[in-house]
Amino acid sequence: MKKVWFITGVSSGLGKELAKQVLAAGYLAAVGARKIEDVADIVAAYPGTSLALKLDVTNADEIVSSVKAIEQKFGRIDVLVNNAGIGYFGSIEESEETEVRRMFEINFFGLAKLTNEVLPIMRSQRSGHIVNISSILGLMSAPAVGFYSATKFAVDGYSESLSKEVAPLGIKVSIIAPSNIRTDWAGRSANETSETMADYQATAGIVKNHLRSISGRQDGDPVRMSAAILKIVASENPPLRLLLGNDSFNEANAKLVAAKADYDAWAETSVGADFPKEATQH
Repeated sequence: MKKVWFITGVSSGLGKELAKQVLAAGYLAAVGARKIEDVADIVAAYPGTSLALKLDVTNADEIVSSVKAIEQKFGRIDVLVNNAGIGYFGSIEESEETEVRRMFEINFFGLAKLTNEVLPIMRSQRSGHIVNISSILGLMSAPAVGFYSATKFAVDGYSESLSKEVAPLGIKVSIIAPSNIRTDWAGRSANETSETMADYQATAGIVKNHLRSISGRQDGDPVRMSAAILKIVASENPPLRLLLGNDSFNEANAKLVAAKADYDAWAETSVGADFPKEATQH
């Protein structure tokens, strides 16, 4: 039986490349984008095995209708890839609440709503794989991307809990944590604060300018990253977290070392915060 994939955010970048590789590998795929014309080329290339969906993950009606359309055409959903997302640049103090809330609606709440719509199907199948596209910024953060990072930390924590809840039901969960991918994420896809403060130019300002400057020249290869996602979905024991890219691998491991140093340095204070053992025994 050919697996049925459901991929969001397929208009460009990683989502589009992944959809092409999934279909080229012989799988069935439903591909979602806010503008259905953005996936017309994919459906034209694979008319019998693909399904184009108009999907804004902040639109509850479009989420429901998309899942129903997949059930009607393919009868099941085996792999859900929550890829839709946006970026935003600004220091914490500079960031505009409306932009931050919009980003959370897309990056986190939309992902959660769509997952909840697909879970009943996977539970009835007693099988499935939910792949949430997060970021290395879901494991560590930096100036200028604090609120974007917060959305991805939310995805990480949500996914870890979900993985433990659905594992007994035969459903797997993987968190994908790429470093800089050569897409337009840091270009037209990411808004930024409209008013900057001089006090943050040496921190958030420098990081934002750097990320903008390397847009289109990032090290992360969407082709290789998509192949890696296909590889873990085909695996019997896929990882909960998959780091993609040298920067992601190195930065995640550097955080582990720094965190361990902090934990060890304050170990006595940490373990001393409980009631004494003898006090809890009475």
